[in-house]
Amino acid sequence: MTEQPLPPPVMWAQRSAVVFLTINLEDVKDPDIKFSKNSVYFKGTGGVEKKDYEVTIPLYKEIDPDKSKSFNRGRCIEIVLAKANQDEPYWPYLTSDKKKHHWLKCDFNKWHDEDDSGDEGLGGMGGGDFEEMMRQMGGLGAGGGKPSFDDLDADEGGDSDDEPIPDLE
Repeated sequence: MTEQPLPPPVMWAQRSAVVFLTINLEDVKDPDIKFSKNSVYFKGTGGVEKKDYEVTIPLYKEIDPDKSKSFNRGRCIEIVLAKANQDEPYWPYLTSDKKKHHWLKCDFNKWHDEDDSGDEGLGGMGGGDFEEMMRQMGGLGAGGGKPSFDDLDADEGGDSDDEPIPDLE
């Protein structure tokens, strides 16, 4: 008796022009990923137990299969689906069947609301460089070296914590 392939854990998020899918499956060798205008197909063997996984996701609206891409990152497979009509509002669901699937969840790390400003970039953190922001704020190596504490003398003036505590009446 052969085992039925399982659906892999999938997370999704979207922007006005694209839909992000993340298949959370480690060490998938040679995954079979196919795009059609109405669906995404995935088949592969992976995970800790090297089980077979397979799923066909019927999409809410049409995508452009030629512009859609997938990337095997080793720890997961990331898919970027290009929406066929980029002027449409955000999709309320990923799937056309509108059912709640146990293997499908929202990816809130990539999520971006439709009414948010569009100048934040793909990362959601303003699209800027974190290290550059910290340098501007005075952290992470600002000034080119370690801070100098040579101007602090332990003998000058006492610390206010060294004074005795007054008695309570």
